[in-house]
Amino acid sequence: MMVEAIQHVRRMRGGAQSHLMRCSDGQYYVVKFLNNPQHPRVLVNDWFGTRLAEMIGLPVPGAAVIYVSPELIEGTPDLRLEGGGCRSMFTSGPCFGSRYVVPPTEGQVYDYLPENMMFKVRNLPDFAGILAFDKWTCNADGRQAAFWKRSRERKFSASFIDQGYCFNAGEWSFPDAPLRGVFGRNDVYTSISSWNSFEPWLSRIEYFPESALWLLLAQIPQEWYCGAVEEIQRLLSHLFIRRSRVRDLILDFKNSSRQPFPNWRDSRKLVLQVGSAS
Repeated sequence: MMVEAIQHVRRMRGGAQSHLMRCSDGQYYVVKFLNNPQHPRVLVNDWFGTRLAEMIGLPVPGAAVIYVSPELIEGTPDLRLEGGGCRSMFTSGPCFGSRYVVPPTEGQVYDYLPENMMFKVRNLPDFAGILAFDKWTCNADGRQAAFWKRSRERKFSASFIDQGYCFNAGEWSFPDAPLRGVFGRNDVYTSISSWNSFEPWLSRIEYFPESALWLLLAQIPQEWYCGAVEEIQRLLSHLFIRRSRVRDLILDFKNSSRQPFPNWRDSRKLVLQVGSAS
């Protein structure tokens, strides 16, 4: 069921020029438009990426198709696409919406926490799961997270946002590299000590049912992929095949110059399990 945007709140930061909007279900969503500056396909990527991450048990904001009417765009001067010194209207119709992690009136959201504050994040182990996910989907961007808490809470929760550059953004390809799709600092990986740290998410990826991919495709507005049916089918087929490569891709990151897992203490088992999964 499509949700309708009813009120513009503010412009958000980022290359997609998304906007925070209040919608007909009473929730707030970060809305990306079809004619965003990055690529129309980032709406597909955001939808697929968010739903896949949700299905393997990762904390991501709810995804929705948000209908933005021509009247709302025309009557809201801030709903304008900016670039090259010009301003133009966003395209109306079905847009991608990522539910805001906590309503603005109920809590605080930060896109960055200093290293000396990370002990206040209650779900740091989930960064192992999102790493496996980003390697599976070939996220071409650095991993982004929103750190949020309700007004009376002392600890933060991390929610993994913006999957638009999964599948290499508008290219729908998989140019893997060890440092792609990872968080900018190693402190979020301190709890990783063995392959067990990647469970249950890694096993859920490796045994993800192909039928579930095609069910997600049926929920995407065709306007988002402009009739490129064969390309999106090829994308999903490749994604299904890649399930068995995730351990190898994590190993490449583990052995990189970044040395991201300072507490790893099971290197022999690492090599053996990767070999058995290939």
